[in-house]
Amino acid sequence: MDPDALFDDARSSNANLSRRTLLKSGAVAAAAAAALPTVGGVATAHFPDRLDIDVRPRCDRNVIPTEGRGYVSVAVRYTEYADESGETVAFDPTERAERYRFGAPDAVADGGGTRPASRGRVTDVDGDGNDDLVLRFPVDGAGFDGDETTATLVWEEDDSGEHGLSGTDEVDLVGAGGRADGRR
Repeated sequence: MDPDALFDDARSSNANLSRRTLLKSGAVAAAAAAALPTVGGVATAHFPDRLDIDVRPRCDRNVIPTEGRGYVSVAVRYTEYADESGETVAFDPTERAERYRFGAPDAVADGGGTRPASRGRVTDVDGDGNDDLVLRFPVDGAGFDGDETTATLVWEEDDSGEHGLSGTDEVDLVGAGGRADGRR
């Protein structure tokens, strides 16, 4: 066989292999992207759970009334976390734009929840020497249906609402006039 023809066959085979590898890796990436759960068209991975929050700060129980037009206080604590490169990042809620949503995890994941009723107040809720931000959220519209055991707060990095950080805390939901276990 002609050595040049052998070289051409090998080069053609490598080109096909490269195209196949590229197409295959593109298909894998597309499949991986399709497998990510979405939040209103936005992948939930864009809101990593890194914020330290406290529903009803300074209270022993994080009771949230599921009926009525009440409000619930949520402290967004000064938080330090490691980013993707291992660097320590500080999230100071007193120096960030106030773009928060709060509510039942499913409601917040779907782009819902409630916005703060006011600008909040700055205080050191946990005594660590760092300022925290305490916000009040209306319960009406937060999406709690009585089955949740946690609440979620999302901070949106920009006005698009597509990227940011989130935090969760355990909650105790209580119906009108009753206790969390359904008794009065």
